[in-house]
Amino acid sequence: MRSDLPKVLHKIAGEPMLRHVLAAVESLTPNRVVVVVGPDMDAVSLVAAPHVTTIQAERLGTGHAARCAVPHLVDFAGLDCDTDVLVVFGDTPLLTGETLQRLLARRRQGDAPAIVGLAFRPEDPAHYGRVLLDENQRVDRIVEFADANREERSVNLCNAGPLIGDAGLLMDLLGRLEAENAQGEYYLTDIYALAREVGQAAGIVEADARETMGVNSKTELAEAEHAMQGRLRRRAMEQGVTLIDPASVWLSADTEFGRDVIVEPNVVIGTGVRLGDRVEVRSFSHLEGADVASDCRIGPYARLRPGSALEPSVRIGNFVEIKNATLGFGAKVNHLSYVGDSRVGENANIGAGTITCNYDGFSKHRTEIGAGAFIGSNTALVAPVSIGTNVIVGAGSTITNSVAAEALTIARGRQQDIPGGAQRLRKSQAAAKRRADEKNRSDEKNNATVKSGKSAKQES
Repeated sequence: MRSDLPKVLHKIAGEPMLRHVLAAVESLTPNRVVVVVGPDMDAVSLVAAPHVTTIQAERLGTGHAARCAVPHLVDFAGLDCDTDVLVVFGDTPLLTGETLQRLLARRRQGDAPAIVGLAFRPEDPAHYGRVLLDENQRVDRIVEFADANREERSVNLCNAGPLIGDAGLLMDLLGRLEAENAQGEYYLTDIYALAREVGQAAGIVEADARETMGVNSKTELAEAEHAMQGRLRRRAMEQGVTLIDPASVWLSADTEFGRDVIVEPNVVIGTGVRLGDRVEVRSFSHLEGADVASDCRIGPYARLRPGSALEPSVRIGNFVEIKNATLGFGAKVNHLSYVGDSRVGENANIGAGTITCNYDGFSKHRTEIGAGAFIGSNTALVAPVSIGTNVIVGAGSTITNSVAAEALTIARGRQQDIPGGAQRLRKSQAAAKRRADEKNRSDEKNNATVKSGKSAKQES
């Protein structure tokens, strides 16, 4: 990935790749999940929590990685009930719970293959391991590209990686793996041939090639993001969301939509956003960490930052930024304003150009605006400050003290009109400009005379 960030922590749709994989696994309600990580990957362990993590101290292949998890699973081996171990890879963020459920269902079918793997048929098999089937369409073995001959490389059924198998058998076979191959690694794929040697059958489930893609570069990360966005958009529209131009709208994996939501083109919805019924998000708006109740209208060109909570029927207009603030029912902030660390009461109106001055260079402070308050345009509210119910604040005011309910407050310099002052000012400015122009011409003439004198002296 050419990055200091561990590969599985690179984000797809706002969440680390590992979280997407874990979400798919968690949909099966497993008894235990063990995440195998490399050394010094505490950040990965934090994302994996509350699941168990174990360290693969040496990078000796996928089979070795799976073997590192065995000490955390031995209590499941040999149980009388059906107990399976599922192995998946942390860099396959498009893998779905539905596909994993198909693997489990294949294990539970009448012929009950001891191991079931996931396979796919890509347009270009490239360097994927090949799945070789016997005459009964069972897995004979999987051969890695580096170890395959020409005939084996001509097979287009490829190994996707994930597999599920009987807990006791799988852990036994992991212990039998050897590193006798071109890479000198313990291949998880050798499990299939080992199973055949002990008289156990292995089956296969095919999945869409896009779903099984692994991410190993920034290019593939972008491809996975593109695929995930397509999936999220389709899901949203299936839920009844109107995306006027789906391709220009970017969603997060955890976005929640109510009924009859409308999202206009060129909108970005980050993580932690919930949109209630009949919300309209207009073009070029950016939302993150915001809870938006029903019948709100946002944008265009609006930004909701984390901690924003909009109660029903709030209006947020163009070039308005809201951060860590709650806006009550019917409140309006329609133009060119910043409201941060605040509570705005119901039906309050915030005029154009209003800002809450919430940061004094050391700490953040809150602003309280009462219900029905009217804040005039171009007002600065210097926190901490409280504006009472139904207060009217005159345009252009800088409010530094709290204002009691029902008050009219104006805090600005007094206007002073000087009769005829404009004419006198223009005359004085014109006279000053003439004097300056005359001085410049005189200086230029003197400079020319000095230069001429120097030239004559040099000639003599």
